[in-house]
Amino acid sequence: MFITFEGIDGCGKSTQLELVEKFLIDNGKEVLTLREPGGTVFAEEIREILLHSHHTISKESELFLFEAARADLVSKVIKPALEQGIIVLCDRFYDSTTTYQGYGRGFDIQTIKIINNLATNGLKPDLTFFLNVSLETSQQRVANKLKDKIENSGDGFFKKIIDAYKILATEEPDRFVEINSEGNIQNTYEKIIEIIRKKLLINY
Repeated sequence: MFITFEGIDGCGKSTQLELVEKFLIDNGKEVLTLREPGGTVFAEEIREILLHSHHTISKESELFLFEAARADLVSKVIKPALEQGIIVLCDRFYDSTTTYQGYGRGFDIQTIKIINNLATNGLKPDLTFFLNVSLETSQQRVANKLKDKIENSGDGFFKKIIDAYKILATEEPDRFVEINSEGNIQNTYEKIIEIIRKKLLINY
């Protein structure tokens, strides 16, 4: 099974991913945890360019760099792991590109979806958790964090992203699960684990 975690910064996805990883391992599952962009040497190098380069990166270059990193990760890591029956957890996947580069940067959404499909060779997550928080909550949670290039895109940009995730969740209700993560970590975790138990038939 391939499970992804989506949402704006400060939504808690990285924390929840770690907790879910521990839960699955404790229940005897073999798990591989990844992040996007990243997960291979090549993809991590692209991540550094995207988030911390001093060069001006056009929105077109940004899009194709994300997709290049994703293509490398899928072919070298994700698909081989899934073929071995390993549960793959990923902090972001192509839905981030649809929301950030599509709705956020203004690319045609159908074009983005075609490019996503090409980069992943048709691979889709089995389950995607969209951890939803308000822009205000996000800003409070990341107030002391050093922002990267994407995180400095401005309030208007991130309002578009939140709305975009809601659109995707409506379009694919069988895959997307929207979780309100405004509350504490434990409450959010319990909501996620309840769904994972049902999907993977894990007893209490």
